[in-house]
Amino acid sequence: MTLTDICECPVTLPDATAVAHWNGVIHGLLSHGTQTPVHLGRLMDAVPEFAMGHAARGLFCLMTGRAEVLPAAHDALKAARAAQAGQEITAREAGWIDALAHWLDGSPTAAIAAAEAVLRRWPSDTVTAKLSHGVRFMIGDSAGMRRSVERVMDAHGPDHACRGYLMGCHAFTLEETGDYARAEAVGLEGLTHAHDDAWGLHAVAHVHDMTARPDEGIALIEGNVDAWSGSNNFRYHVWWHKALLHMDRGEIDLALGLYDAQIRADKTDDYRDISNATSLLMRLELEGMDVGKRWEELADFSENRVEDGCLVFADLHYLLALTGAQRGDAQEAMAARFARDAAKSGEMPAKVEDPGLAALAGLNAFSEGRYDAAFSQLKAARPAMPTIGGSHAQRDVFERMTIDAGLRAGRYDATEAILKDRVALRGGTYDRFAATRLDRLNRARAIPAQ
Repeated sequence: MTLTDICECPVTLPDATAVAHWNGVIHGLLSHGTQTPVHLGRLMDAVPEFAMGHAARGLFCLMTGRAEVLPAAHDALKAARAAQAGQEITAREAGWIDALAHWLDGSPTAAIAAAEAVLRRWPSDTVTAKLSHGVRFMIGDSAGMRRSVERVMDAHGPDHACRGYLMGCHAFTLEETGDYARAEAVGLEGLTHAHDDAWGLHAVAHVHDMTARPDEGIALIEGNVDAWSGSNNFRYHVWWHKALLHMDRGEIDLALGLYDAQIRADKTDDYRDISNATSLLMRLELEGMDVGKRWEELADFSENRVEDGCLVFADLHYLLALTGAQRGDAQEAMAARFARDAAKSGEMPAKVEDPGLAALAGLNAFSEGRYDAAFSQLKAARPAMPTIGGSHAQRDVFERMTIDAGLRAGRYDATEAILKDRVALRGGTYDRFAATRLDRLNRARAIPAQ
């Protein structure tokens, strides 16, 4: 039986109760809510032949970026195909199965293409738009994210139940492509439609970070607690943004306090939580703070991830923990694994080869105080760094390390060029980091003339 879900799209489910659970999955995914797996579990218990539900389970596994979930994702694909063979399903549902199969086959771009094929037929399909958005985010395709959302925005009119969440996605793509004023306006309007849109709220926080307006960013987060406090571990990422904004105000101790009280309140090994933690600790160390033994806990988790190889973005943050705790054997093991992976063919090995190898070498050199080598390697990695995924704000930790390595190595002209690039990316605004490093650069250049 084909009914319609909150995306105004067909879904092969038997009754309204099953559709309500599926709608719960959709709402949970869009809002980064805690009940997504609960609704999916209840739905699959009641309707085990729901092919799209099996595909969703597999895709959700892959979005965790963890090697140990690959068998579960393969099992989900097998179950989805079996369910597909036993009944007639919609092209929408078949598209999700295709997306899962392509991603498991090592081609996230083909998975995106499968999702986009669904959107061409059902442009009101917000959950498929979110799927395309999420995979593109993981492979660093910000321009593609924006094009995808803008193609389906007209199908999300004022009466669409999920309009606000798509506006949140649109705001994020606008921010990541440098249209900061429009990103802020769209994000704030989206929140009036979807009060619990943590992703949309965080998109506006990105704008405040990129345009050096920490007071407004902190006020936004504190004034919209309902939008993110009840979300899944994504709320730790919002706390991370708040810590960065406090750092931009020079409130370094407060940022460290947020690390202990919120960002690492739960000692998880989710790569997104590890990336929040490691990048904040590194930023604090670059500002001269002693973070004590905090690296050790992160390194214990990261040692177990040396062979994962799911995402270069995750790997480099694991490496930050390993270098912070001086786990030399694990660092060498990761370098060896990068070399093996870079020699393979495929989309993800290509990212390991460039920029992964140079970035890894640069981070290791930085940790050993070999700043000239660190600068050379990190500078070589810069052009392709967006392809590892994440946001400008997340990858900025590597930009900061590149700049500081250049300053410490005396590579002033090249470092100034990178500083100017970083300022240009932020619409010409100087945050505290840029201002302090430019001052250090100018003082360093003046020393020989004195």
